[in-house]
Amino acid sequence: MQANTFKRALCAGAVIFAALSPFAAQAEEKKSFDIAWTIYAGWMPWKYADESGIMKKWADKYGIEVNITQVNDYVESINQYSAGQFDGVVATSMDALSIPAAGGIDTTALIVGDYSNGNDGMVMKDSADLKSLKDQQIHLVELSVSHYLLAQALDSVGMSERDVQVVNTSDADLVAAFSTDEVRNVVTWNPLLDEVAATPGAHRTFDSSQIPGHIKDLTIVNSETLADNPDFGKAVVGAWYEVMAILESDTEEGAKARASLGQASGTDQAGYESQLKGMKMFWKPADSLAFINSDEAYQAMDSVRRFSFDHGLLGDGADSVDFIGIAMPGGKLMGSDANVKLRFDTTYMQMAADGKL
Repeated sequence: MQANTFKRALCAGAVIFAALSPFAAQAEEKKSFDIAWTIYAGWMPWKYADESGIMKKWADKYGIEVNITQVNDYVESINQYSAGQFDGVVATSMDALSIPAAGGIDTTALIVGDYSNGNDGMVMKDSADLKSLKDQQIHLVELSVSHYLLAQALDSVGMSERDVQVVNTSDADLVAAFSTDEVRNVVTWNPLLDEVAATPGAHRTFDSSQIPGHIKDLTIVNSETLADNPDFGKAVVGAWYEVMAILESDTEEGAKARASLGQASGTDQAGYESQLKGMKMFWKPADSLAFINSDEAYQAMDSVRRFSFDHGLLGDGADSVDFIGIAMPGGKLMGSDANVKLRFDTTYMQMAADGKL
């Protein structure tokens, strides 16, 4: 199994007590910061930012130090961030809500990097009709974004999870399971998705391109740390969009960067570029801003929080979908204004767009 399959395997049973932890990040002015990342196409740019010296260049500009650390286990990296061991981490919007925010850690989405636009999907054998799934088993990583995508797929044809049987299956076992006669339907993400879709008789029947904006990839940071250290936000955002410009470019530098990140993620340049095509990348800060300020992004986040509440991902104390407040751009708020724990702050992306970093 390639390492980049870790990214979306949410361990929904992880209970976070970070808000009570003596190691939880404390708000203070400081000069050294730590960001964790895990292997996935949309987050590999942090490796390039680190190894190219771009992150150091931007940190030096603001007289600080930003350490970029790869963590092998995606969920563990978010847990470590929640416990204050990192100032920032990469995460999907659903996981940012259901792990640190649900654990009481006030968290800010500093960078909206992309959303899945085909990299997550459902594959069925012998049928391309979603309605034929009634009473069938669906194999997926339970309570992950694959589970969320299944719910959206079923809803698109007037069905719900009550009409099917979800079978929790490790991402490491999904490809082998689909090769057996017994397993007829799976939901997964790339590169596993392309593998199972290549099986004879397989049909790719629903994917994330049909729910644009719902599976967002973010760089999140501790809100108090950011508030006390705005130069941290400026340096991180500045480095990110410089890397984006290189990766997007049709230049020798861009090609070399994509090749190196492909190799680092267990594939090659062509493989990495193929994965990028399954995502809506926000190469420029203006692209990130246009999306996260849109009604589409608001509605997608509302859908994600409702799924999270319905599946018990907002914590034992969550008595309604509004238990956790989510601050969206433009002063829009979902949920409790007394318990805002997830914030989409466009301040620094706007600075980047305006050339003021």
